[in-house]
Amino acid sequence: MTKTFKKLLLTGVNLLLLSQLSFGNTILRVGATPVPHAEILQEIKPDLAKEGIDLKIIEFTDYVTPNLALADKDLDANFFQHVPYLDKFKKERNLKLSSAGNVHLEPLGLYSKKHKSLSELNKKDTVAIPNDPSNGGRALILLHNKGIITLKDPTNLYSTEFDIIKNPKKLKFKSLEAAQLPRVLDDVDFAVINTNFVIETGLSPEKDALLIEGKDSPYANIVAVRDEDLNKPEIKKLMKALQSKKVKKFIKKKYKGAIVTAF
Repeated sequence: MTKTFKKLLLTGVNLLLLSQLSFGNTILRVGATPVPHAEILQEIKPDLAKEGIDLKIIEFTDYVTPNLALADKDLDANFFQHVPYLDKFKKERNLKLSSAGNVHLEPLGLYSKKHKSLSELNKKDTVAIPNDPSNGGRALILLHNKGIITLKDPTNLYSTEFDIIKNPKKLKFKSLEAAQLPRVLDDVDFAVINTNFVIETGLSPEKDALLIEGKDSPYANIVAVRDEDLNKPEIKKLMKALQSKKVKKFIKKKYKGAIVTAF
């Protein structure tokens, strides 16, 4: 056996070992909406790699597919929703999904391109709100708390337009998919929008929101997993990384108060 051949053989063995080490990592597939969820996950990807986890981030732009994909085992976890939404969704679809823990809060806000303040709210103005039950109710509660409308039961997280008992301005409500709301700002008078979709448009929740939820809101964004996976080591490692000082510092620096940590 020549020295050259031995060298090639050793190189091949080393490459094979490296390959096996790489493939030996646990692959963790997490579905997320682009901003801020996928950005936060990207921040912890190197940390999980050190723990032997190859984090695969799959982006979604709707609030339905990520839970269905998780239930069908096409994902190992998802990161885009809050507990009221998850509870409603899994009850309606009979899914066995649970929260693995809180990460951050995205305050819901009221925005407009036609008006600069709430004092300009006119009779029969059109207000666009999310069409999913929990965020739709959340939007109406926001307006109720400001005295713009009155709800029959403001503690009902799934309130709808039919639960409005006082609407002195005779506002017209238009329910749309949450991701579409920033795109209709030119066509409606006001829109109640989730912060993650606001940030994508370049609007600032701190500067542009005419009305915004307080930090005591119960709608913290969570990581969801299948019930049977709650105690899996890779899920525990994911949550440890997401609930770290590093992530807290990253969120504070990047989002400048528009998003706040909830752990």
